[in-house]
Amino acid sequence: MKASATLASALTSLAAIAGSQAADLPKFRHVTIDDQVKIGYGTAIADMNGDKKPDIILCDARNIAWYENPSWKKHIIVENLTQRDHVCIAVRDIDGDGKAEIAAGAQWNPGETSDTAKSGAVFYLIPPADRTQKWTPVQLEHEPTTHRMRWFATPTGKFDLVVLPLHGRGNKGGKGDGVRTLAYHKPSDAKGKWGTTVIDDRMHMSHNFEVAQWDKDASNEMLLAGLEGVFLLNPAKDGGWSRRQISNNPTGEVRQGAGARGEKFIAAIEPMHGNQLSIYTEAKGRKLWNRNVIDDSLDQGHALATGDFLGTGSDQIVVGWRGTRRTGKVGVKLFYPTDKNRTQWKSLLIDDNEMATEDIRVADLNADGKIDIVAAGRASHNLKIYFNK
Repeated sequence: MKASATLASALTSLAAIAGSQAADLPKFRHVTIDDQVKIGYGTAIADMNGDKKPDIILCDARNIAWYENPSWKKHIIVENLTQRDHVCIAVRDIDGDGKAEIAAGAQWNPGETSDTAKSGAVFYLIPPADRTQKWTPVQLEHEPTTHRMRWFATPTGKFDLVVLPLHGRGNKGGKGDGVRTLAYHKPSDAKGKWGTTVIDDRMHMSHNFEVAQWDKDASNEMLLAGLEGVFLLNPAKDGGWSRRQISNNPTGEVRQGAGARGEKFIAAIEPMHGNQLSIYTEAKGRKLWNRNVIDDSLDQGHALATGDFLGTGSDQIVVGWRGTRRTGKVGVKLFYPTDKNRTQWKSLLIDDNEMATEDIRVADLNADGKIDIVAAGRASHNLKIYFNK
Protein backbone atom coordinates (compact mmCIF):
# COMPACT_ATOMS: atom_id res chain seq x y z
CA MET A 1 0.00 0.00 0.00
CA LYS A 2 2.83 2.40 0.88
CA ALA A 3 4.70 1.63 -2.35
CA SER A 4 1.52 2.19 -4.38
CA ALA A 5 0.95 5.54 -2.70
CA THR A 6 4.55 6.58 -3.37
CA LEU A 7 4.29 5.57 -7.02
CA ALA A 8 0.98 7.40 -7.40
CA SER A 9 2.48 10.53 -5.88
CA ALA A 10 5.48 10.36 -8.21
CA LEU A 11 3.27 9.86 -11.27
CA THR A 12 1.08 12.77 -10.20
CA SER A 13 4.14 14.99 -9.88
CA LEU A 14 5.43 13.96 -13.29
CA ALA A 15 2.05 14.48 -14.87
CA ALA A 16 1.85 17.95 -13.35
CA ILE A 17 5.22 18.83 -14.84
CA ALA A 18 4.50 17.29 -18.23
CA GLY A 19 1.13 18.99 -18.44
CA SER A 20 2.33 22.43 -17.43
CA GLN A 21 1.35 25.20 -19.78
CA ALA A 22 2.65 28.76 -19.59
CA ALA A 23 -0.41 29.81 -17.56
CA ASP A 24 0.31 27.12 -14.95
CA LEU A 25 3.97 27.99 -14.49
CA PRO A 26 4.98 30.28 -11.64
CA LYS A 27 5.04 34.02 -12.07
CA PHE A 28 7.70 35.99 -10.26
CA ARG A 29 7.37 39.45 -8.76
CA HIS A 30 10.62 41.40 -9.17
CA VAL A 31 11.85 43.53 -6.27
CA THR A 32 15.16 45.40 -6.48
CA ILE A 33 16.55 45.84 -2.97
CA ASP A 34 19.87 47.44 -3.99
CA ASP A 35 20.70 49.25 -7.23
CA GLN A 36 24.18 50.36 -6.15
CA VAL A 37 25.95 47.01 -6.22
CA LYS A 38 29.48 47.18 -7.62
CA ILE A 39 29.95 43.52 -8.61
CA GLY A 40 27.94 41.29 -6.27
CA TYR A 41 30.42 38.42 -6.11
CA GLY A 42 28.49 36.22 -3.70
CA THR A 43 25.12 35.91 -1.98
CA ALA A 44 23.72 33.90 0.91
CA ILE A 45 20.40 33.52 2.75
CA ALA A 46 20.28 33.02 6.53
CA ASP A 47 18.75 34.41 9.71
CA MET A 48 21.20 37.05 10.87
CA ASN A 49 19.41 38.44 13.94
CA GLY A 50 17.48 35.51 15.42
CA ASP A 51 14.00 36.67 14.41
CA LYS A 52 13.39 33.44 12.46
CA LYS A 53 13.20 35.31 9.16
CA PRO A 54 15.70 34.58 6.38
CA ASP A 55 17.84 37.62 5.60
CA ILE A 56 20.02 38.19 2.52
CA ILE A 57 23.80 38.58 2.71
CA LEU A 58 25.88 40.09 -0.10
CA CYS A 59 29.62 39.98 -0.69
CA ASP A 60 30.33 43.04 -2.81
CA ALA A 61 33.69 44.27 -4.04
CA ARG A 62 34.33 46.75 -1.22
CA ASN A 63 31.88 45.74 1.52
CA ILE A 64 29.89 42.87 3.01
CA ALA A 65 26.33 43.61 4.06
CA TRP A 66 23.14 41.94 5.17
CA TYR A 67 19.63 43.01 4.22
CA GLU A 68 17.02 42.66 6.95
CA ASN A 69 13.81 40.80 6.13
CA PRO A 70 11.14 42.16 5.47
CA SER A 71 12.20 45.83 5.10
CA TRP A 72 15.45 44.81 3.35
CA LYS A 73 17.30 47.56 5.19
CA LYS A 74 21.01 47.29 4.40
CA HIS A 75 23.54 46.79 7.20
CA ILE A 76 27.20 47.06 6.14
CA ILE A 77 29.26 44.96 8.55
CA VAL A 78 32.78 45.21 7.07
CA GLU A 79 34.46 47.35 4.43
CA ASN A 80 37.75 47.16 2.52
CA LEU A 81 39.15 44.06 4.18
CA THR A 82 41.99 44.02 1.63
CA GLN A 83 43.43 46.22 -1.10
CA ARG A 84 41.72 44.15 -3.77
CA ASP A 85 38.10 42.99 -3.97
CA HIS A 86 36.19 40.77 -1.57
CA VAL A 87 35.18 37.67 -3.53
CA CYS A 88 33.21 35.15 -1.43
CA ILE A 89 31.35 34.49 1.82
CA ALA A 90 30.33 31.51 3.93
CA VAL A 91 27.18 32.01 6.03
CA ARG A 92 25.60 29.46 8.40
CA ASP A 93 24.47 29.10 11.99
CA ILE A 94 27.32 26.95 13.29
CA ASP A 95 26.69 27.23 17.03
CA GLY A 96 22.93 26.66 17.16
CA ASP A 97 21.95 30.05 18.58
CA GLY A 98 19.62 30.87 15.68
CA LYS A 99 21.96 33.51 14.22
CA ALA A 100 24.37 32.85 11.36
CA GLU A 101 28.13 33.19 11.46
CA ILE A 102 30.10 34.65 8.53
CA ALA A 103 33.51 34.08 6.97
CA ALA A 104 34.80 36.02 3.97
CA GLY A 105 37.36 35.68 1.19
CA ALA A 106 39.14 38.67 -0.30
CA GLN A 107 42.25 40.03 -2.10
CA TRP A 108 40.85 38.65 -5.37
CA ASN A 109 43.79 38.45 -7.77
CA PRO A 110 43.44 35.35 -9.97
CA GLY A 111 46.50 36.18 -12.07
CA GLU A 112 48.84 35.84 -9.07
CA THR A 113 49.02 32.18 -8.08
CA SER A 114 52.18 32.18 -5.90
CA ASP A 115 52.38 35.23 -3.63
CA THR A 116 49.95 35.00 -0.68
CA ALA A 117 50.53 38.66 0.18
CA LYS A 118 49.23 39.75 -3.22
CA SER A 119 46.56 37.11 -3.82
CA GLY A 120 43.92 35.60 -1.58
CA ALA A 121 42.73 36.22 1.98
CA VAL A 122 40.45 34.44 4.46
CA PHE A 123 38.68 36.12 7.38
CA TYR A 124 36.35 35.02 10.14
CA LEU A 125 34.05 37.86 11.17
CA ILE A 126 33.23 38.23 14.89
CA PRO A 127 29.79 39.82 15.38
CA PRO A 128 29.07 42.56 17.95
CA ALA A 129 26.06 42.35 20.26
CA ASP A 130 24.21 44.55 17.78
CA ARG A 131 24.71 42.68 14.54
CA THR A 132 23.74 45.70 12.44
CA GLN A 133 27.01 47.36 13.45
CA LYS A 134 30.56 46.68 12.23
CA TRP A 135 32.00 43.18 12.79
CA THR A 136 35.61 42.38 13.76
CA PRO A 137 37.65 40.54 11.10
CA VAL A 138 40.14 37.84 12.13
CA GLN A 139 42.57 37.01 9.33
CA LEU A 140 43.49 33.35 8.80
CA GLU A 141 46.22 31.67 6.76
CA HIS A 142 45.33 31.07 3.13
CA GLU A 143 46.29 29.85 -0.29
CA PRO A 144 46.58 32.28 -3.23
CA THR A 145 43.50 32.90 -5.44
CA THR A 146 40.89 32.40 -2.68
CA HIS A 147 37.65 32.01 -4.62
CA ARG A 148 34.81 30.08 -2.88
CA MET A 149 33.96 29.06 0.70
CA ARG A 150 31.17 27.32 2.63
CA TRP A 151 30.53 26.05 6.17
CA PHE A 152 30.46 22.25 6.25
CA ALA A 153 28.85 19.90 8.82
CA THR A 154 31.43 17.25 9.77
CA PRO A 155 30.86 13.65 10.97
CA THR A 156 31.92 14.78 14.48
CA GLY A 157 29.00 17.21 14.76
CA LYS A 158 31.12 20.33 14.32
CA PHE A 159 31.34 22.78 11.42
CA ASP A 160 34.45 23.39 9.34
CA LEU A 161 35.05 26.27 6.97
CA VAL A 162 35.88 24.83 3.53
CA VAL A 163 37.84 27.19 1.27
CA LEU A 164 38.48 26.61 -2.43
CA PRO A 165 41.12 28.55 -4.40
CA LEU A 166 40.71 28.98 -8.15
CA HIS A 167 44.22 27.72 -8.96
CA GLY A 168 46.89 25.53 -7.43
CA ARG A 169 49.86 27.37 -5.98
CA GLY A 170 52.10 28.48 -8.86
CA ASN A 171 49.65 26.96 -11.34
CA LYS A 172 49.62 28.56 -14.81
CA GLY A 173 46.88 27.83 -17.34
CA GLY A 174 45.62 24.84 -15.39
CA LYS A 175 49.06 23.21 -15.23
CA GLY A 176 51.25 22.70 -12.20
CA ASP A 177 50.38 21.98 -8.59
CA GLY A 178 46.83 20.97 -7.72
CA VAL A 179 44.25 23.18 -6.00
CA ARG A 180 44.52 22.78 -2.22
CA THR A 181 40.94 22.66 -0.93
CA LEU A 182 41.26 23.34 2.81
CA ALA A 183 39.02 22.66 5.79
CA TYR A 184 39.54 25.19 8.60
CA HIS A 185 38.78 23.96 12.12
CA LYS A 186 37.38 26.75 14.30
CA PRO A 187 38.84 26.96 17.82
CA SER A 188 36.71 27.89 20.84
CA ASP A 189 38.35 31.32 20.72
CA ALA A 190 37.96 32.51 17.13
CA LYS A 191 41.05 34.71 17.53
CA GLY A 192 43.15 31.65 18.34
CA LYS A 193 44.93 29.23 16.02
CA TRP A 194 42.72 27.59 13.38
CA GLY A 195 43.91 24.15 12.32
CA THR A 196 43.61 23.16 8.67
CA THR A 197 43.24 19.89 6.74
CA VAL A 198 43.75 19.37 3.02
CA ILE A 199 40.53 17.85 1.67
CA ASP A 200 41.66 17.53 -1.94
CA ASP A 201 44.67 18.63 -4.01
CA ARG A 202 44.16 16.85 -7.33
CA MET A 203 42.10 19.41 -9.25
CA HIS A 204 44.14 21.84 -11.37
CA MET A 205 41.58 24.61 -11.69
CA SER A 206 38.40 24.62 -9.63
CA HIS A 207 35.64 27.19 -9.96
CA ASN A 208 33.01 26.18 -7.40
CA PHE A 209 31.67 23.48 -5.08
CA GLU A 210 28.39 22.45 -3.49
CA VAL A 211 27.93 21.51 0.15
CA ALA A 212 25.57 18.60 -0.47
CA GLN A 213 23.36 16.29 1.59
CA TRP A 214 24.05 13.07 -0.29
CA ASP A 215 22.92 10.50 2.27
CA LYS A 216 20.84 10.32 5.44
CA ASP A 217 23.51 11.06 8.04
CA ALA A 218 23.87 14.47 9.68
CA SER A 219 27.17 15.38 8.03
CA ASN A 220 27.54 17.05 4.66
CA GLU A 221 29.21 15.81 1.52
CA MET A 222 30.83 17.93 -1.19
CA LEU A 223 30.49 18.17 -4.97
CA LEU A 224 33.69 19.69 -6.35
CA ALA A 225 33.69 21.16 -9.87
CA GLY A 226 36.65 22.12 -12.01
CA LEU A 227 38.93 21.41 -14.92
CA GLU A 228 38.86 17.63 -14.48
CA GLY A 229 35.08 17.40 -14.03
CA VAL A 230 32.83 16.85 -11.01
CA PHE A 231 33.79 14.76 -7.98
CA LEU A 232 31.82 13.63 -4.93
CA LEU A 233 33.90 13.96 -1.77
CA ASN A 234 32.68 12.15 1.34
CA PRO A 235 34.18 12.70 4.81
CA ALA A 236 34.97 9.91 7.25
CA LYS A 237 35.01 10.07 11.05
CA ASP A 238 38.78 9.49 11.06
CA GLY A 239 39.30 12.74 9.13
CA GLY A 240 39.90 11.13 5.75
CA TRP A 241 37.92 11.69 2.56
CA SER A 242 36.74 9.38 -0.21
CA ARG A 243 36.63 10.67 -3.79
CA ARG A 244 34.30 9.50 -6.57
CA GLN A 245 34.27 10.95 -10.08
CA ILE A 246 30.85 11.89 -11.51
CA SER A 247 31.93 13.49 -14.80
CA ASN A 248 35.10 14.30 -16.73
CA ASN A 249 33.84 17.46 -18.44
CA PRO A 250 35.35 20.81 -17.36
CA THR A 251 32.76 22.40 -15.08
CA GLY A 252 32.18 25.85 -13.62
CA GLU A 253 29.08 25.52 -11.43
CA VAL A 254 27.51 22.46 -9.79
CA ARG A 255 24.37 21.82 -7.73
CA GLN A 256 22.58 18.75 -6.37
CA GLY A 257 18.93 18.10 -7.20
CA ALA A 258 16.36 15.41 -6.46
CA GLY A 259 13.41 13.82 -8.24
CA ALA A 260 9.98 13.01 -6.85
CA ARG A 261 11.17 9.66 -5.48
CA GLY A 262 14.41 11.05 -4.06
CA GLU A 263 16.55 10.03 -7.01
CA LYS A 264 19.57 12.29 -7.33
CA PHE A 265 20.65 14.37 -10.27
CA ILE A 266 23.40 16.93 -10.71
CA ALA A 267 23.07 20.21 -12.57
CA ALA A 268 26.21 21.78 -14.02
CA ILE A 269 27.27 24.78 -16.07
CA GLU A 270 30.02 23.71 -18.47
CA PRO A 271 32.77 24.73 -18.96
CA MET A 272 33.83 27.50 -16.56
CA HIS A 273 31.84 30.63 -17.47
CA GLY A 274 30.33 28.33 -20.04
CA ASN A 275 27.42 28.10 -22.46
CA GLN A 276 26.03 24.66 -21.55
CA LEU A 277 23.59 23.61 -18.86
CA SER A 278 23.99 19.86 -18.31
CA ILE A 279 22.12 17.30 -16.22
CA TYR A 280 23.83 14.20 -14.84
CA THR A 281 21.95 11.09 -13.74
CA GLU A 282 23.42 7.92 -12.29
CA ALA A 283 24.39 5.23 -14.80
CA LYS A 284 24.13 1.76 -13.30
CA GLY A 285 27.24 -0.30 -13.87
CA ARG A 286 29.27 2.66 -15.09
CA LYS A 287 31.73 4.88 -13.29
CA LEU A 288 30.70 8.17 -14.88
CA TRP A 289 27.12 9.41 -14.80
CA ASN A 290 24.95 9.95 -17.88
CA ARG A 291 25.20 13.47 -19.30
CA ASN A 292 22.37 15.36 -20.97
CA VAL A 293 23.00 18.89 -22.29
CA ILE A 294 19.64 20.64 -21.97
CA ASP A 295 20.74 24.11 -23.11
CA ASP A 296 23.78 25.41 -24.97
CA SER A 297 22.83 29.06 -25.40
CA LEU A 298 24.18 30.53 -22.17
CA ASP A 299 26.74 33.33 -22.35
CA GLN A 300 29.09 33.26 -19.38
CA GLY A 301 26.83 31.06 -17.30
CA HIS A 302 27.82 31.88 -13.73
CA ALA A 303 24.98 31.07 -11.33
CA LEU A 304 22.99 27.93 -10.61
CA ALA A 305 20.42 26.71 -8.08
CA THR A 306 17.92 23.86 -7.69
CA GLY A 307 14.59 23.73 -5.90
CA ASP A 308 10.93 22.84 -6.27
CA PHE A 309 9.60 26.13 -7.60
CA LEU A 310 6.55 24.45 -9.18
CA GLY A 311 5.42 22.55 -6.09
CA THR A 312 5.57 19.18 -7.87
CA GLY A 313 7.65 17.32 -5.28
CA SER A 314 10.78 17.29 -7.45
CA ASP A 315 13.46 19.88 -8.20
CA GLN A 316 13.78 22.24 -11.11
CA ILE A 317 16.80 24.36 -12.06
CA VAL A 318 17.43 28.11 -12.08
CA VAL A 319 20.37 29.40 -14.10
CA GLY A 320 21.76 32.90 -14.61
CA TRP A 321 24.26 34.28 -17.10
CA ARG A 322 26.16 37.57 -17.37
CA GLY A 323 27.44 37.79 -20.98
CA THR A 324 25.76 39.38 -24.00
CA ARG A 325 27.79 38.24 -27.00
CA ARG A 326 25.47 35.36 -27.94
CA THR A 327 22.03 36.92 -27.64
CA GLY A 328 22.69 40.52 -26.69
CA LYS A 329 20.91 39.97 -23.37
CA VAL A 330 21.66 38.81 -19.85
CA GLY A 331 19.12 37.06 -17.70
CA VAL A 332 17.73 34.29 -15.50
CA LYS A 333 15.81 31.18 -16.59
CA LEU A 334 13.91 28.37 -14.88
CA PHE A 335 14.26 24.90 -16.45
CA TYR A 336 11.75 22.14 -15.72
CA PRO A 337 11.56 18.52 -16.98
CA THR A 338 8.66 17.31 -19.11
CA ASP A 339 9.24 13.55 -18.86
CA LYS A 340 9.85 11.08 -16.04
CA ASN A 341 13.44 10.33 -17.11
CA ARG A 342 14.41 14.01 -17.12
CA THR A 343 15.63 13.86 -20.71
CA GLN A 344 13.33 16.59 -22.06
CA TRP A 345 13.29 20.06 -20.53
CA LYS A 346 11.57 23.35 -21.16
CA SER A 347 12.48 26.80 -19.89
CA LEU A 348 10.72 29.85 -18.50
CA LEU A 349 12.40 33.24 -18.79
CA ILE A 350 12.34 34.93 -15.39
CA ASP A 351 14.51 37.98 -16.02
CA ASP A 352 14.94 39.45 -19.49
CA ASN A 353 18.11 41.59 -19.66
CA GLU A 354 17.91 43.21 -16.21
CA MET A 355 20.22 40.82 -14.32
CA ALA A 356 23.84 40.19 -15.38
CA THR A 357 23.93 37.28 -12.98
CA GLU A 358 26.97 36.77 -10.80
CA ASP A 359 25.35 34.61 -8.13
CA ILE A 360 21.98 33.08 -7.21
CA ARG A 361 20.48 31.68 -4.01
CA VAL A 362 16.98 30.32 -3.34
CA ALA A 363 14.75 30.05 -0.25
CA ASP A 364 11.22 30.81 0.92
CA LEU A 365 11.69 34.44 2.00
CA ASN A 366 8.11 35.34 2.94
CA ALA A 367 6.86 32.08 4.55
CA ASP A 368 4.24 31.43 1.88
CA GLY A 369 5.49 27.90 1.16
CA LYS A 370 6.99 28.86 -2.22
CA ILE A 371 10.67 29.07 -3.07
CA ASP A 372 11.89 32.54 -4.05
CA ILE A 373 15.06 33.56 -5.89
CA VAL A 374 17.79 36.04 -4.95
CA ALA A 375 20.27 37.18 -7.62
CA ALA A 376 23.16 39.64 -7.71
CA GLY A 377 24.28 41.30 -10.95
CA ARG A 378 27.75 42.34 -12.03
CA ALA A 379 27.28 44.64 -15.03
CA SER A 380 23.68 45.36 -13.98
CA HIS A 381 24.87 46.49 -10.50
CA ASN A 382 21.79 45.21 -8.70
CA LEU A 383 20.48 42.83 -6.07
CA LYS A 384 16.99 41.49 -6.76
CA ILE A 385 14.41 39.20 -5.20
CA TYR A 386 12.10 37.25 -7.47
CA PHE A 387 9.11 36.39 -5.30
CA ASN A 388 7.38 33.22 -6.47
CA LYS A 389 3.68 34.08 -6.78
